[in-house]
Amino acid sequence: MSMTLNKPSVVDSGEFTVRRTVTVAAPLEKVWAAITEARHIAQWFGQVAVLDNVALGAGGVFGFDGFGEFPVLIEELDPPHTIAYRWSNENARPVDPLDPAHSTVFRFTLEPVAGGTQLTVVETGFANLADPAGSMEGNRKGWDFELDELVAYLEDES
Repeated sequence: MSMTLNKPSVVDSGEFTVRRTVTVAAPLEKVWAAITEARHIAQWFGQVAVLDNVALGAGGVFGFDGFGEFPVLIEELDPPHTIAYRWSNENARPVDPLDPAHSTVFRFTLEPVAGGTQLTVVETGFANLADPAGSMEGNRKGWDFELDELVAYLEDES
C-alpha cells in the first residue's frame, strides 16, 4: 500500500514559525487519538510519551532517543479539532518546570477532507530560543520525519 505523499515543512524566518500540512487517509477521530493519546503518540512521535490526561493544563513528557525527554503542557484544547502543546525543547530536563522563555508551542489543527483528514502543525515561539534559526531548521526536519511517521502509522493500521 502506498503512503500518501505530503509536502515538506516550511520555515517562516520572519514569523519564527515552522508549518506543515499533511493529508492522512484516516478518519478524523483516529487522527485525533494519534495526536492526543500517549499510547499512540509514542508510536510515531519519539519513543516516550506520558500525559497526565488530555485536558487544558495537563502536563507530561515526550522523549526521543538520542535527544532526551522534554516536559510538555497542553495549552489549548478543542476536541477533536485543535490541541496545542508547549514544550521545552532546549533542555531535556523534565524535572524543571516549563519555562515559557525557553519553549515553543506546536499546535495541531484537524479538518475532515475527502478521503481522510488534513492535519496542520504550526510551531511558534522560536524567537525566544538561544538559536532561533538552528532550532527552526532542526524542527523543520523533525516535523518532516515525525509527520511522515504519523501518516505511515495511521495508514498502515487502516
